[in-house]
Amino acid sequence: MARIANVTIPSEKQVWISLTSVYGIGRTTSKAILAEAGVQPTTRVKDLTEAEIQKINDVVNKTAMVEGDLKRLVTNNIKRLKDINSYKGVRHKAGLPVNGQRTRTNARTRKGRAIAVGGAQPKAASKT
Repeated sequence: MARIANVTIPSEKQVWISLTSVYGIGRTTSKAILAEAGVQPTTRVKDLTEAEIQKINDVVNKTAMVEGDLKRLVTNNIKRLKDINSYKGVRHKAGLPVNGQRTRTNARTRKGRAIAVGGAQPKAASKT
């Protein structure tokens, strides 16, 4: 079990894929980190030596902003947008898509489950 940036990465996967489990590291960044550390990307995490893990950890700490720091930065940016009442901040507050996507259809991820509006169910027959 290797720990990089205080995250336990999967040991059965190749290193370049396994590094993407750290928040803030994608596939491209992962390959760049491994190139700088001098580690083969296709090596399995369980086959890495302690020295290689330490090299990867040093490169991650030196070059990339990951995990808590990155999450804090993103949260502060969104909070700032909300505080100044910018258009994007208002969309964040309302729980709607921020980047100009359509909302007449789709947008279910942001808006939540659809709520049926009258007329969808047949009315029960009533005696008069």
